[in-house]
Amino acid sequence: MSRHLFGTDGVRGRANSEPMTAEIAMRIGMAAGQVFNRGDHRHRAVVGKDTRLSGYMVEQALTAGFLSAGIDVLLLGPVPTPAVGFLTRSMRADVGVMVSASHNPYEDNGIKLFGPDGFKLSDAVESEIEALVAAPSRIRLAAPKMIGRAKRLDDADGRYIEAVKASVRRRLDLTGLKIVVDCANGAAYKVAPTVLWELGAQVVPFAVAPDGFNINAKCGSTHPELLQEHVVAHNADIGIAFDGDADRVVLVSEKGHLVDGDQLMATIANRWAKDGRLAGGGVVATVMSNLGLERFLDERRLTLVRTQVGDRYVLERMRADGYNLGGEQSGHIIMSDHATTGDGLMAALQALSAMRKSGRPASEAFRAFQPVPQFLKNVRVGDANAALAAASVTRAIAAAEARLGRGGRILVRKSGTEPLIRVMAEGDDSELVRAVVDQIIDAIPQAAA
Repeated sequence: MSRHLFGTDGVRGRANSEPMTAEIAMRIGMAAGQVFNRGDHRHRAVVGKDTRLSGYMVEQALTAGFLSAGIDVLLLGPVPTPAVGFLTRSMRADVGVMVSASHNPYEDNGIKLFGPDGFKLSDAVESEIEALVAAPSRIRLAAPKMIGRAKRLDDADGRYIEAVKASVRRRLDLTGLKIVVDCANGAAYKVAPTVLWELGAQVVPFAVAPDGFNINAKCGSTHPELLQEHVVAHNADIGIAFDGDADRVVLVSEKGHLVDGDQLMATIANRWAKDGRLAGGGVVATVMSNLGLERFLDERRLTLVRTQVGDRYVLERMRADGYNLGGEQSGHIIMSDHATTGDGLMAALQALSAMRKSGRPASEAFRAFQPVPQFLKNVRVGDANAALAAASVTRAIAAAEARLGRGGRILVRKSGTEPLIRVMAEGDDSELVRAVVDQIIDAIPQAAA
């Protein structure tokens, strides 16, 4: 069955436009309620959200759908996406939902679903839900006496904070560190500064005043420029930036230099390998991760396993082959010993622990390898599939590959969350890398016109 509603990370779109309308959200709640309403126990869903204005609408619509299907609902309020995965399992819920469009602007929103084990749903289960949403006459509503109840879980933040601190136990003491933390005016605006302060750091928080509109607005992991300025201005030891739902993280060194997910994975993998904690003999990453990471791991007789883009595919490979560390260059870091999905805050703590053990400043501790020149450009299109299939585009890609040769790599793909085509190339010649990307980009608008 072809999927139209669910993308690589749940359902996503512009708020109050299909598919992100209250009606569809309610039908998703009804459909997911039917799929997970199995067994003779009282069924439960947990629903979290980030800080965008439309979260109120989507949260309430989902809740109505679940209640009508006979599912009780625990409302978590604004919490990071990994908190939903954790609390779904901790509260023995049948299903969890995060209302968030991650790093997108406030105009967008999304719905991410988790199973009772706290992991994101498989393609098969999402397809089952999607089929019911498309055919609402097949949805069975609960009898009047079986309609669900809703209540707010007032201590959701505290439960998650304790779980995050438990991931480093008593090994990590941040006393003496000045940390600037950028919470993207998003879901981590309370929990991240609290965790860092409770572990002993001097915390300089910013982008911690969400108003429904300012999530990810010139702040957060996708816009780290202000964080870089703040770290230098405050003479801080390190900066930490999350995205809107805090499942990804990037760091900034004391010199104001950006540390991406590839450098974080390299640093954590190296530390865990030395400590005998790295399972699987390597790391799982995506086709977007830098060739420098692969070379770094290979020098240490560790493996880099690549998957298609999307943290769900990274996690699937980790679970299938016994790896406990994986992630994406964008900062989704998955540590399966501690979390069921990417967790920006837990990843930041593991990175800080590695830095502390190294005894070096951030600018040295997180410079694990010299990145191979890599260049990425996005182009907005109407129909990505048609654009990629156009003869002019396939010819441009073939010509670019011939120019780059065996010393590099080209990746052209459509985004799973936005109407974009992403073009990436890497190789040892930075000018050539940029040239081949531009060569492909120039062909795409003509094909998409």
